[in-house]
Amino acid sequence: MLDQLIKLVEQNAGKDIVQNKAIPDQHNQAAIKSVAEQIFNGLKSQATAGNVQQIAGMFQGGKASASNPVVNQLIASVAGTVAKKFGVSEQAAQSMAQSLLPTVMNQLVKKTNDPKDNSFDLGGIMKSVTGNNSFDVGSLLGGKSGGGGLGGMLGGMFGKK
Repeated sequence: MLDQLIKLVEQNAGKDIVQNKAIPDQHNQAAIKSVAEQIFNGLKSQATAGNVQQIAGMFQGGKASASNPVVNQLIASVAGTVAKKFGVSEQAAQSMAQSLLPTVMNQLVKKTNDPKDNSFDLGGIMKSVTGNNSFDVGSLLGGKSGGGGLGGMLGGMFGKK
């Protein structure tokens, strides 16, 4: 999952990292990788803290705005890491993270919910962030297995009919 996440950040990092004068050009790739790692580690931390339903709810809701507590926590984590690792001012790092993270997370949610795009799936994401290979997303979402939508798609994906 981390490799796909790095690609997703890279696709969206144009103005926020690559063209950002606060981040020296020689650190662009490292910054992209660091942002992706912080997203992944942040989701793992949220899952470990018992916020699995919040994470799944973000994907089920179809939108990941900066007002979402999970995204908000990721913004803070990414900003702090970028500021420390690359010598970027905290203000510049916060600005970058506030711009980039909602975009990346919305793309992640969109790709996860698109049945034609298999680059990400909620089951795989939840298994990765929880470390539980038998994680049942269908039961987390209330066993929604019929009627289409994400619940129906997930139910079908996990053999619930």
